[in-house]
Amino acid sequence: MIPAWKQHLDAVRIQDLADIFGTSKPVIGMVHAWPMPGAPGYDGKGMDAIVEHAVQDARAIEQGGCDGLIVENMWDIPFRAGSHIQPESIAAHAVVARAVRDAVKIPMGINLVHNGGVALLGIAIASGAQFIRVCMFTGAGVWDAGSIDEGCAADLMRRRKDLGAEHIKILADVDKKHSVRFPGIDLATHIEWTRFFGADGMIVSGRMTGDAPALDKVREAKRLAGDTPILLGSGTDASNVGAFLSVADGIIVGSSIKEQGDICRPVDVERVRAFVRAARGG
Repeated sequence: MIPAWKQHLDAVRIQDLADIFGTSKPVIGMVHAWPMPGAPGYDGKGMDAIVEHAVQDARAIEQGGCDGLIVENMWDIPFRAGSHIQPESIAAHAVVARAVRDAVKIPMGINLVHNGGVALLGIAIASGAQFIRVCMFTGAGVWDAGSIDEGCAADLMRRRKDLGAEHIKILADVDKKHSVRFPGIDLATHIEWTRFFGADGMIVSGRMTGDAPALDKVREAKRLAGDTPILLGSGTDASNVGAFLSVADGIIVGSSIKEQGDICRPVDVERVRAFVRAARGG
């Protein structure tokens, strides 16, 4: 007989991405928030313009046909990592995400880079998000800004339980962009650890924002992941999304749905529509 505690752990994990997004092959658009308080790019003029821009992008993502979206502090560069993320960043992120939640009806996730962990969970609870993207759930490595960081699974999963937030699902990166894993943590090892600690889905990306991973890498990740969904985390556009979705279970897209494909520009609803059509095989 399977013990009750194991039945609970199994029941908390999703069976399919449709449990979150209503479809087994979701297209998830990125809302890249402008620089927020504490970031070098912040203009000191308050939150109104930041919120307005995020809501505008979120509505374009929804109108373009995406199945979900993620609100991310993309322009809080250079990124802090883990416990070094400051309170003003966390608070501002929650304000932006709550405004997005009120503006659209599609499922919303949160990503706090790099590797927000428990702070990421707090933003998700405060804003009403359905899922979070965790940049370093297991393992350890070095981020692009030089921070040495470690997986947050032990603290995150306990805190999620304590806060009664097991309804917030976890999509965890493996071999994450903008970072280098410590020697010995290859793709197979990272996926094995991430599955074991209870992630609902895993994300594979390229080397940096906008870079696509090799299709063979995605294929290998899918094989290693077993029944855990694999999503693409970077580098997809209307020309390659069909090939990637022939292997992967979902797509997270940001750069290519912006005006002129420029990550600094607003989301272009027509580019979103074209991407979604390509993803659906249209």
